[in-house]
Amino acid sequence: MKKKNTQPAWRNYTFVALIVALLACISTALLGAAKGVIALGLYTAESPERLTNALWVSLGLLIIGLAVYAFLEPAKVQRFLTGRQAKYGGNTLIAVIAFTLTLVIVNFLAFDNPTQVADLTEEQANTLAPEMVTALEKLPEKVTATAFFTQNRSRESAEQLFGNIKANSKDKFDYEFVDPNRDPQRAREAGITGDGKVLLQMGDRSEIAASATESEILKALIRLINPEDRVVYFLTGHGERDPEQINEDNTALTRAGTTLKSKNYGVKSLSLLAENKIPEDADVIIIAGPQRPISEKEVELLRGFLNGGGALVVMEDPTILTNFGDAADPLAAMLTEDWGITLNNDFIIDLESSDPRLSIGFAESYDTSHPITSQISNLDSFFPLTRSLTLDFSKQGVELSQLVSTTDRSWGEKNFDSLTEAGWPPSYDEATETLGPLALAAASENLTTGGRVVVFGTSQFASDQVFDSGYGNSDLFINSVDWAAEQDAIGITPKQPVSRVFQPASQLRMLMLMLIVGLVMPGIFIALGIVTWLQRRRQG
Repeated sequence: MKKKNTQPAWRNYTFVALIVALLACISTALLGAAKGVIALGLYTAESPERLTNALWVSLGLLIIGLAVYAFLEPAKVQRFLTGRQAKYGGNTLIAVIAFTLTLVIVNFLAFDNPTQVADLTEEQANTLAPEMVTALEKLPEKVTATAFFTQNRSRESAEQLFGNIKANSKDKFDYEFVDPNRDPQRAREAGITGDGKVLLQMGDRSEIAASATESEILKALIRLINPEDRVVYFLTGHGERDPEQINEDNTALTRAGTTLKSKNYGVKSLSLLAENKIPEDADVIIIAGPQRPISEKEVELLRGFLNGGGALVVMEDPTILTNFGDAADPLAAMLTEDWGITLNNDFIIDLESSDPRLSIGFAESYDTSHPITSQISNLDSFFPLTRSLTLDFSKQGVELSQLVSTTDRSWGEKNFDSLTEAGWPPSYDEATETLGPLALAAASENLTTGGRVVVFGTSQFASDQVFDSGYGNSDLFINSVDWAAEQDAIGITPKQPVSRVFQPASQLRMLMLMLIVGLVMPGIFIALGIVTWLQRRRQG
């Protein structure tokens, strides 16, 4: 006789509460893992608040599901908790939890307190340069590094470097990462103008490292330890761009001036027409887009400054955009005669750009051996309304470098009438014009006096309009001033490269390897299995 089912029908569906609890448990584990990855800085979520809310909701569903099932099926829950399986399962669960917590605590302590025991890499990749170790020993107080990295830039090498520095700093160095896209205000207040830069702070002083490399961090640390007055003068009196006052069309250089101040440069104005001398504290003089020619007398003062080891950054626009007219340009003549850099009287037309008047300096054209362009990495630069440069590499006594250039789909237009609305579009004239690639910027150093010049065919590339564009313009300008002020002079001992040569295994070694993998190892397991089977058979 079939036994009558006396339990109510709703008890057939109590398992639904367990399914909800199981799904909530899986969701809680995944969300918890995601929070752990974010806490370690391995991933940056677009909305961490939503992730936190989802974790709490998931955890709540887990508790509610278990509570509902316990309320509906108290007898089953009691048997589960007091049964034999629960006893052994509970012991196993406690052991797993204890082991997991031990691993978590040990890894957390090791991550938060890095200690370098030994560098086992062949090329000593985790060993700091002696200059860096010395600088860390001389730190008078704690330094905090804030690395501004977007999600598009890998943090792996930077975290490795910061970890090594922290391990050697005796608790005088710490670091954090900030995404400038998620916290643009903080990046702006720090004077950060690009991805991958590092702000170092010690007390009330700060320095910006151009990149998270050991050499750049070392330079910034030494500047922090040995503060010196570095003064940059912007020449005035010829209609130059203003580094202090913002104008309506964003053509001033206020962002460039602010960024220089954030790097502890003193930024001042200089009128040679009024003062008739170069200030003694001048490290670099910047000539940013003069609308009228610099006079012969002023150029002689600048020449004397350069011959004494000074530095000049020249940004001179195409003559069609100035009030030069047919007047002579003594500054351009001096650059050609003394430094081998000629400002051509043309206007670059670049067919690689959507607007041919906007020239593009692709990252592939950077001089990777020069300090100005070697750290800009993969960021292109834009040069609105620019003229080309001609470099005389046969010039004796100077070391000349072409920093960046256009592609071969460009030319130096000399028929300025074709740039007007009536004459547009311009066309290449093989007889009178030069086809690309054309030099957009150049640097030259006098090997005897140590004087340095950096020349651009436009001043607009560093204007407020494009300075924070996220491309290489800001880096190009700031690196130029740093190089001119000789902030690149600090170097580190290079590590000896390790050469690896692949040596294929001999036939005998290959045969031995195949025997071990194909016969010996499987044979061992088969033999162990047979021995175990025989022992069990004897035991009955």
